[in-house]
Amino acid sequence: MKAVYPIILTPAERGYVVFVPDLDINTEGEDLADAIEMARDAIGLWGITEEDAGRKIPQASGTMPHPEEQEIVTLVDIDFAAYRRANDLRTVRKNVTLPSWLNDLAERNGVNFSQVLQESLKERLHVSNR
Repeated sequence: MKAVYPIILTPAERGYVVFVPDLDINTEGEDLADAIEMARDAIGLWGITEEDAGRKIPQASGTMPHPEEQEIVTLVDIDFAAYRRANDLRTVRKNVTLPSWLNDLAERNGVNFSQVLQESLKERLHVSNR
């Protein structure tokens, strides 16, 4: 799922404090570019955590907040599926069943079973590493 959320950047002693009103979350960054990247990261992490808990990620309200003096309001885009692929590096163990002759042949040829399974699943599900 791709989404675009408004954010509010407030200058701080060092950098910017970032608020994402639609999700009620905060982060911060050392400069504008860092603050926007940190906002994208906070939104992505929040989103995949919600998905993992079985909850839906809310759509952005589409309403731009009205900034106070010195605040900057902008939009941040996020691709939650791409964020998960890039950042959710947990591994899970799966047992598989295959004929012993195929197992023997694969072992003799130095096949990495985990790698082959991952590559095959990505191909079958039309998923890239990006």
